[in-house]
Amino acid sequence: MTNSIFAADLHTHTLASDGTQSAAANVAMAKQAGLSALAITDHDTVSGVAEAIAEGKRLDVEIVPGVEISTIAGEQDIHVLGYFIDYTDAQFLERLENLREVRNTRNELMLERLRQLGMNITIADVHQEVEATKSEGDTVGRPHIAAVLLKKGYVTSIREAFDRYLGRDGAAYVNPPRIDPATAIKWIHEAGGSAVLAHPGIYGDDALVEHIIRGGIDGIEVYHSDHTPEDEARYLQLANRYELLITAGSDFHGERGGEIFHAPIGSRRVSTDVLKQLNRKAGD
Repeated sequence: MTNSIFAADLHTHTLASDGTQSAAANVAMAKQAGLSALAITDHDTVSGVAEAIAEGKRLDVEIVPGVEISTIAGEQDIHVLGYFIDYTDAQFLERLENLREVRNTRNELMLERLRQLGMNITIADVHQEVEATKSEGDTVGRPHIAAVLLKKGYVTSIREAFDRYLGRDGAAYVNPPRIDPATAIKWIHEAGGSAVLAHPGIYGDDALVEHIIRGGIDGIEVYHSDHTPEDEARYLQLANRYELLITAGSDFHGERGGEIFHAPIGSRRVSTDVLKQLNRKAGD
């Protein structure tokens, strides 16, 4: 990683998905953190990118148009980051819209399970929670359900909501069929972008990680706020072995319940030299 001003945080979320800040606010925080580049990588949507680019021009922060695509492999969620995608491409936008429909189905299934567990929460409650911050093309997900659980007093923190109900081992967790990582990689490439495997350390399955790598990924998010130093050393070695691009990201989602998720903007950073590599890959 690098601490120089020529640094980038390549994984942040905004109100367009499950972040708590506007895209413009993320850019301002990047400037304050001494970054010269920032990626906006919302879940299954690019609706925050244009706002970020406009603010980036004003503050002299390069904005990398990105996305984080939700997939399934090995019966668990796998996220694939796309960088320098054409965020106006009609086919790509239609594909993302279809992914958001799957996410909406998942929300309904989770809410049904919560009601079976005695928690009276409806999709209308969730929409009311987010209506002031959502626009067409934005996504609604588990953090918004967690916020309603907290508001109604069913949990005492967002973290508890995930640990007890919404996380992978939670009582209300469901995982409907989604595309596989290879399909996400293909879509990103067809939209002119580079594909990077997000936070491999959280999957707990390096054999699966290597399988995804062999499916044509361009890079690995070696440096992530949920990775241990041992994780980072292991994935750096893996990236070098497969001659993959090396990226870093805070996975910043803003603040909920007085706690920053996952870490502040700029807490994980790489040299902006990687942007040229990602862009060169995108132009292949």
